[in-house]
Amino acid sequence: MIPHGVPLRIVGDVHGDSHGFAAAVATDRFIVQLGDLVDDGMDTPGVLHIMFRLIDEGRGIFLLGNHDFKLARALRGDAVQRGPALATTLTSLDTATASRALHEITRAPAWIATAKAMFVHGGFHPAMLTSQPPPFPAGRPGKLLARALYGQTTGRTTGAGKPERLLAWIETIPSGMTVYCGHDQRSTNGRPFTLNNPAGGSAIFLDTGAGKGGHLSWIDISLRSPVVSLRDARSDSSDD
Repeated sequence: MIPHGVPLRIVGDVHGDSHGFAAAVATDRFIVQLGDLVDDGMDTPGVLHIMFRLIDEGRGIFLLGNHDFKLARALRGDAVQRGPALATTLTSLDTATASRALHEITRAPAWIATAKAMFVHGGFHPAMLTSQPPPFPAGRPGKLLARALYGQTTGRTTGAGKPERLLAWIETIPSGMTVYCGHDQRSTNGRPFTLNNPAGGSAIFLDTGAGKGGHLSWIDISLRSPVVSLRDARSDSSDD
């Protein structure tokens, strides 16, 4: 999963931005990518091949994001709604890349939990602390997988036709724990966005619009001590 005691680079939603992803992985840190490798940007195949190389070299892992989930379902022949982004992605993949993508996506974890940090694409639920991520489902995702992929939703849609999302899940993060997630582009200044709860838990949102007119962000952390040490995407500082 994540090698013990190594410095990490946590990378937000890539969405086909191969240039940004190549810059993000140009490090000796272990890469934890938070999901949504695919769609929207100009070079989903390039992004996938970078991720495949990291996996083959033992230098990185990615979490299951909702766009990756939908791509894998389409690749295995499920009936899914093929919007413009997914349709473009499907036509851009050659047979070998599509086959490898299906293999890697269907075995990607939906979340990874450590003593003080949780890595997940869409949103946190306390049950993730005591539950292993489920296998890739044959049908609709269950409750915990849905939270991991889509965050917390109301069941309604916004005026833009997107699911209406809630952030009440942040209040359930335990004291001293940081949840690193993507999915929601909450930042207004192009930097990772942090929300804290009264109990002392935190959520850091790393989606800053890569592949959709923004850029790719990442944070460098160390899990070698009980306190997680944060570094911004463009920082050259070393671990504490």
